[in-house]
Amino acid sequence: MNEKIKKNLERLKELNIDMFGKDFLLTWEKSDDEIEATMLFTEIIKEMHKNNISTKVFDSGIAVPVFRDNSTRTRFSFSSACNALGLGLQDLDEKKSQIAHGETVRETANMISFLADVIGIRDDLYIEEGDRYQREVASALDFGYNEGLLHQRPTIINLQSDIDHPTQSMSDLSKIKDHFGSLENLKGKKLVMSWAYSPSYGKPLSVAQGMIGLLTRFGMDVVLAHPEGYNVMDSVIDVAKENAEKSGGSFTISHDMKEAFKDADVVCPKSWASYSVMEQRRDLLHAQDFDGLDALEKSCLLENADHMNWEYTKEMEALTNNALYMHPLPADVTGLNCEHGEVTREVFDSHLKDTYHQASFKPFAMMAMIWLSKFENPIAKIEEVLENNKKRLNK
Repeated sequence: MNEKIKKNLERLKELNIDMFGKDFLLTWEKSDDEIEATMLFTEIIKEMHKNNISTKVFDSGIAVPVFRDNSTRTRFSFSSACNALGLGLQDLDEKKSQIAHGETVRETANMISFLADVIGIRDDLYIEEGDRYQREVASALDFGYNEGLLHQRPTIINLQSDIDHPTQSMSDLSKIKDHFGSLENLKGKKLVMSWAYSPSYGKPLSVAQGMIGLLTRFGMDVVLAHPEGYNVMDSVIDVAKENAEKSGGSFTISHDMKEAFKDADVVCPKSWASYSVMEQRRDLLHAQDFDGLDALEKSCLLENADHMNWEYTKEMEALTNNALYMHPLPADVTGLNCEHGEVTREVFDSHLKDTYHQASFKPFAMMAMIWLSKFENPIAKIEEVLENNKKRLNK
């Protein structure tokens, strides 16, 4: 057996894991052991794929992706993850469903789930509503299963909500651990999640919130940097503070980008809209007030323009401790896809391998979340698959 896989399996057997039959909505709803288990399964499954070992553990069934916002990386990661496990896919395109005719969330959730094992949901457009929608679907599935209408209760995987983006932050954790060698080596390392200038507006808060809500659990010194007014959710700030205190790390907020980036070991400069802007945007979208949306966008872009110096440049990079640059992609790259953006092309291109490697963990993180939820003894199941050593591709 591959030594890396063997080492991870040994560590898994030391952990207390209780994820069977449970959804994955927020990382801070999972215990430290369950977060580590998800990461270890991510690494094992990635290594299995690298070594051409089949991970097809479903003989039939479907996975249902529900994307209420656009996506490239997450959409394709979810599709490939479910396919690699043996599940077929059937998108729920709300425009082609009966939802427009008044079909309720309760009804839709059950009608799509008779042969479904997994439902992945991205709902990040409406602040204070995305997470609530995912939990409404979960409640509907509980009803269907408990009443004997569904033979199996599909697992819900949060593919990004208004609060958290766990498949992204778990991928980030895997990349950071890979970069520094172990979770223990993260203690005392400085990570900066920073706002950066963008020529667009309305980007969700959940990437930044997911980062500070997860990475504060490992004894890191985490800094959230943003100009005045670009606040994230208070509830997530509370989570980050509590995590940092428990882990022996720290969590601070800075409104000075240069000061924040000094001696940083990991940086993630990315734009997001303020909480108050997302509230206004939500209300205008619901009211279909398109003139109001245009006016809000113009005012926000003007506000963004006051902070064009919040850009990750070679000079900013020189302040860091040769930091690992991270971004969930797509980045607004100055001179590449925009005139002025989050990061200069010189810096972005120099870290291209790292950002692509960061993204490569995502489908395997999704597979890990599904695996841990669908098997009562997930370690025994993965040992069985490893023992069978069935080749994915017969070369």
